[in-house]
Amino acid sequence: MKIGIDLGGTKTEGILIDENGKELNRKRIKTEKNYEGTINGIVSIVKEFENDFDDSYSVGIGMPGAVSVDSALVKNANSIWLNGKPLKKDLEKILSRNVNLENDANCFALSEAVDGAGKGKKVVFGVIIGTGVGGGIIIDKKVLQGRNNIGGEWGHITLPNRTEDEKKFNKKCYCKRDGCIETYLSGPGFAHCFNLRNNTNLDSYEIIKNHPKNENSKNALVKYVNHLARGLSIVVNILDPDVIVLGGGMSNVDYIYEAINEELIKFVFTDTFHTRVVKNVHGDSGGVRGAAWLG
Repeated sequence: MKIGIDLGGTKTEGILIDENGKELNRKRIKTEKNYEGTINGIVSIVKEFENDFDDSYSVGIGMPGAVSVDSALVKNANSIWLNGKPLKKDLEKILSRNVNLENDANCFALSEAVDGAGKGKKVVFGVIIGTGVGGGIIIDKKVLQGRNNIGGEWGHITLPNRTEDEKKFNKKCYCKRDGCIETYLSGPGFAHCFNLRNNTNLDSYEIIKNHPKNENSKNALVKYVNHLARGLSIVVNILDPDVIVLGGGMSNVDYIYEAINEELIKFVFTDTFHTRVVKNVHGDSGGVRGAAWLG
């Protein structure tokens, strides 16, 4: 059996699954916003599962950010108290076993590749379009991390062929670059572009709720799908995956699936196109299930 931990900034969730992916137990606790408290929370979930089922299991953890290839320390985590810390080493010492630590987008992609919307496919690209934009590449049910442990980070590629209009109604990314895909396709990015263009102050949920009865909202979603297709075309032209699985809050917008596959083919360098963009199967459980499959 396998334990998966989804380490978030506000909550830490654990799941215990068997070899077939059947859920046996689940636990959610508040994430303590300090390093020692975070570790103690993870350890408490693992120990509770093992006490209840009287055994020792593999442990996989999904988290925002990554582990530096050179230093083995956490980097790029928005849970900033983890940055610069040897999280993997410290957990392995306390739990007396190997701990698999992976980016949360990679965990989502792995979950969908093993027994979700990408089941049975060789190459799966998992996409997170939520508060941020990330991605994970899975080949034969294995995470492709890359030499620098940034495989799948398509959110910080510049949106291709930006028009002057698209440059005007956009903001600089937090990474200090202009035109990152994340600034157009994340929920906050989508809302920011809309509000700049329409002199409003709405969040993404309110904008989407008005579709299709509101012309501005309708136009915004048409633009969104166009931006999504242009961004994904870069991934397709390089990786050529069997399937692209969408996750995160924006993936719940039904209109995306009505339009994205026909829009995407306009930008891909091929005469035939068999890759499909599909919605996830496991929803919010994708990250924690993928963490468990790391083991």
